[in-house]
Amino acid sequence: MAHRLLGLHHVTATVDRAQPDLDFAAGALGLRLVKKTVNFDNHHVYHFYYGDARGTPGTIWTTFPYHGRGVRTGTKGAGQVTVTAFSVPAGSLPFWQDRLSAHGHGVTLSTGPFGEPTAAATDPSGLHIALVESRDDLRAGWQAAGVSRSHAVRGLHSVTLLVRSAAPTIDFLTGVLGFSTVAAAGDQSRLVVAAGGPGAQLDVVEAPDAAPAVNGLGTVHHVALAIATAGEQRQLREDLTARGFSVTPVLDRLYFQSIYFREPGGVLLEVATIAPGFAIDEAPDALGLALRLPPWQEPSRAEIEAGLDPIRPPLARP
Repeated sequence: MAHRLLGLHHVTATVDRAQPDLDFAAGALGLRLVKKTVNFDNHHVYHFYYGDARGTPGTIWTTFPYHGRGVRTGTKGAGQVTVTAFSVPAGSLPFWQDRLSAHGHGVTLSTGPFGEPTAAATDPSGLHIALVESRDDLRAGWQAAGVSRSHAVRGLHSVTLLVRSAAPTIDFLTGVLGFSTVAAAGDQSRLVVAAGGPGAQLDVVEAPDAAPAVNGLGTVHHVALAIATAGEQRQLREDLTARGFSVTPVLDRLYFQSIYFREPGGVLLEVATIAPGFAIDEAPDALGLALRLPPWQEPSRAEIEAGLDPIRPPLARP
């Protein structure tokens, strides 16, 4: 039984300091800060959500800034997302090379394994970020200060899963989660789900000798896939459990509901619902401006705010 997934929902990384993370994601990349909240499992740590104007699933990049909280620098390796790629308009890479360079980030231009013009960069925490030109991405993106509509990041393009053996991962993605393999180049395979294209694709890289990944600063914690309804999510959880996978209970993340499990190669996956979205606790035009807490943490607001690092908000949209 293959389940009906809609594409990528979000990617979540563990990062170092909060302000450099904001300066990179909202400043250099020009993503909108759509939610400023805390890690629901550790309210001393921010949880930033970045994306398009409304934080549409498939555009969302989220980070936990864990500086000073005893978290070691992570190790990129097998069983992990090693590259997060964002979709940008065709012909826009010279703009992005200049912009990222002006923000102090080195950029390497290349043609990816599937023929796509690509710019590779590293964020302040050491995460591997790629900007990939896409002609068929009609998403509007977010027009940040200094970024025109013709250059704006459209949303997530894809993520790269590094595994020691690709076959079990690909078999799981195609046989259980409904992906299809659409291309292969050397040790890399591209899989798509639903309509495919930017925001609905995973790249699986086989590296038999790769060291095991260790989560920590500068690593992706998990990638989330989107599912339409809570009912479909429950059906998927029941199926995964019946197949012997260890799956979390359904967790309330306020802006969506989530389950988590590891695919056969060890990469942590989340499946998240579309609803209710980020406008559940603040108006669409005010997204990301105030610290939002889940209702069960509101009684501790003063203590939580006192323990968080002060931050400067990203530049306002022109």
